[in-house]
Amino acid sequence: MKILVTVKRVPDPETTIRVNADNSGIITDNVKYVINPFDEIAIEEGLRIKEKVSGSEVILASIGHKVNTEQLRTGLAMGADRALLVLADQDLDPLGVARVLATLVESESPDLVLMGKQAIDDDSNQAGQMLAALLGWPQATFASEVTLSDDQQSVEVIREVDGGLETVGFGLPGLVTADLRLNEPRYASLPGIMKARKKEIREIPLAELGVDTSLRLSVQSMQPPAKKEAGKIVESVQELIELLHTEAKVL
Repeated sequence: MKILVTVKRVPDPETTIRVNADNSGIITDNVKYVINPFDEIAIEEGLRIKEKVSGSEVILASIGHKVNTEQLRTGLAMGADRALLVLADQDLDPLGVARVLATLVESESPDLVLMGKQAIDDDSNQAGQMLAALLGWPQATFASEVTLSDDQQSVEVIREVDGGLETVGFGLPGLVTADLRLNEPRYASLPGIMKARKKEIREIPLAELGVDTSLRLSVQSMQPPAKKEAGKIVESVQELIELLHTEAKVL
């Protein structure tokens, strides 16, 4: 099998995020960047399939600046075989990302595309669905379990929905987006880190793809969350009920 996994570079979830003075974005000085956690889960799932299906190949794909090489090397150290980096100076909206990825999929012809269900920096949760639509492929989002058929021609996915769990199946090629409970990503071993230095990262200028990446969506402003007000200590249940009714307005 050939499996393509997308990788986005995002601020570390443990990093303190500060909004810049004009509310146009975040202050990036001294911010640590990592693989989007949901993409890391997708990488792990690709590697588990590779371990089960002899001769499989896991290819990573990322869009952005040359610094994305750092996150791609991490994925290669985990066990991926090679990587593609589309060099883009400008930010892309989800449709632009999907269009770029569609050209990579058409070039590589993978059997399965794995993506994180969303990126933790913008939380759009759109690129995966848009990519599947552009390709005309079946898809399963929010996957918590992925099972390949014995002949590797189809896949069964248990996905998390508001009402519980839903099981869907479809023939390959297809696309799956990973949810939090799909697996626990492995740590890169020292031998893996050493091998990753020699693995291929092919850089592709965005202009060479001939893709329309004009923005349909843009961030108008960004604001930090409001500070939480101090709690109140009440003397009785009756006082609590009155506050819930008059101030919180939940009763």
